[in-house]
Amino acid sequence: MAPSQIFFPSGFQELFSIWDQFNNARLYAGGSEIIKDQGKRFLMLPEKIISLEKMTELRKINRTERYLEIGAMVKLNQIINLGKIVPEALSCCLKAIAGPQLRSLATIGGNLCNPSRRYDASIPMIALDAQYELRTSLSTRWISASRFSSLPGPPVLAPQEILTRIRIPLDPWDFIWYRKLTIPGSNEPGGGILFIMRNQKNILSDIRVVYSGKAVLREKNIETMLTGKYLPLGQRETKAFIDGWKTYLSVIEGIESSIFPGDAEHISPELIKMQILNFIETTIMSISN
Repeated sequence: MAPSQIFFPSGFQELFSIWDQFNNARLYAGGSEIIKDQGKRFLMLPEKIISLEKMTELRKINRTERYLEIGAMVKLNQIINLGKIVPEALSCCLKAIAGPQLRSLATIGGNLCNPSRRYDASIPMIALDAQYELRTSLSTRWISASRFSSLPGPPVLAPQEILTRIRIPLDPWDFIWYRKLTIPGSNEPGGGILFIMRNQKNILSDIRVVYSGKAVLREKNIETMLTGKYLPLGQRETKAFIDGWKTYLSVIEGIESSIFPGDAEHISPELIKMQILNFIETTIMSISN
């Protein structure tokens, strides 16, 4: 079934004028979210679509000494193909998204703004302290990636507000580990978890661990436990870090429903926690005595 109308604005003024007239119109970037899970001969599409295809402002990529700025309509494969100017943590996560065909279709903005789950790109954005530019017809604001993807609830977008640009700090990180998880007992994606670390003269100066799936999990208090510690870490410090995560996960009420809402009755929360803890234990042990 074809939509009744598709609009192709070329600038923000035109975009918001159309959106103001048709409040229920759906923004269309790469289209991967709209067409996913549709196996019928004819696609079921929204009645009114605002395609961002001609919004050249959303396709810009700029790099300074401190930041990499990426427009929301840049394809995932375009970012990967930029090579070494892209933070390794971001590249690792993007390369784990589906296959090259989907990555050539999906946009970074669409990946970050999905209302039902936090896709892979959210993980490095939170860990790297990225900032998002959000725009309405009347104003522009910046928001941190962690706040944008905060739990609970969907991404923090106001009505008729659009993500336009992502600003990613280019601070160096010495060690990066990333693992794509699956829902226990199935081949369905279960989110991903990222561990990044920076050291100066064998002193651990910063460490960050972020899980993202249906929800985002991060505990800064556990991370700061190791700040300033010498590498390799001692057994006591390693155990305290692992135990901290065990406690953190144990006190999250309804972790199975918060991470996989709608599927909780089919999933063991202990298996979910086990995947997260196994990754954390493996990575922290690699920098320990």
